[in-house]
Amino acid sequence: MILLRPIAPGDLNPLISLLNFKSFGLTTLPSDRNLLEERINESLTSFAQKKKRPRGESYLFVLSDEDSGKLMGTCGIASKVGGFEPFYAYRIETTRHESKVLKVQREIRMLHLVREHSGPSEIGSLFLSPEHRKRGLGRFLSLSRFVFMAEFQEWFEPEVIAEMRGVVDESGRSPLWDALGKHFFEIEFPEADYLSMKDKRFIGELMPTHPIYIDLLSREAREVIGNVHPETRPALRLLEEEGFRLSGMVDVFEGGPIVRADLSEVRTVRESRRETIQEITEAEISSEAFIVSNTSLDFRACMAPLERLKEGGVRINGATARTLNAGAGDDVRFAPLRPPTQSQGAGNFR
Repeated sequence: MILLRPIAPGDLNPLISLLNFKSFGLTTLPSDRNLLEERINESLTSFAQKKKRPRGESYLFVLSDEDSGKLMGTCGIASKVGGFEPFYAYRIETTRHESKVLKVQREIRMLHLVREHSGPSEIGSLFLSPEHRKRGLGRFLSLSRFVFMAEFQEWFEPEVIAEMRGVVDESGRSPLWDALGKHFFEIEFPEADYLSMKDKRFIGELMPTHPIYIDLLSREAREVIGNVHPETRPALRLLEEEGFRLSGMVDVFEGGPIVRADLSEVRTVRESRRETIQEITEAEISSEAFIVSNTSLDFRACMAPLERLKEGGVRINGATARTLNAGAGDDVRFAPLRPPTQSQGAGNFR
């Protein structure tokens, strides 16, 4: 069975192998052994901490095949962005200019640098191996985070954002970076992208603080502001189904859109339920696919059928129980894998 679980120390080498598939744009998971080891240690510490409110903890999960033990994907959550190291973005603002002499009215768009020291929660670090982008696994990988957030909602901010990957070509060229950032930092986009994971201070030190008039940028740069990489479109559609909307902000490097939602209104969070396992059966359960998780800090989630009982509680099959390390009398949290309006035959998320 396919399992989503917190990352473990022994996952470092498999994670490095998994990320060899990725191209430019996954800033939070660079191909750097030391930084990945730091990310794993941060996640282990976050799961172990006793906390009453979000303080910037980082939770990293992996998707694995229980039979082979192979890692198939990864995803993450930051309980809060900002803090000692600010969260940076460009906010797009529009002003209206008018000349009565020329009888001309213009709407001028500008980029304003935002420094956020006490920001919302953020989902990110989503990557699924290309060979496994089928059978709804990408959807499960992404949405399982919301089941975790629903179970431990007090650990997260009321608002959650996601930075969507912007337009970057296979050689690592970003039209927006070439038109803007490169003039102030004198380095290429891939290096800036990598350095931002190690230390973001250089952004505040060199990025212009005055508004940037979008009309003064090249046409190629203007066209990518607020647009996503072609491979990211399915991820954006999925989040839109969950209730995320454009925030009016974009990434400072490649201009990808930042989307936002109230955590309590995210579809998977809103529709999730916590029930007690009343029965475990080896017989087939005929139902739609659910994201089903245990409710412990040793968080485990899988994609499985589930039956709600009239007398209360749920019935799950033995494979699900074994995957979740759960037994009769334990609680599970579950949510439909797809919105009610989508049929089982709907196209898969990639």
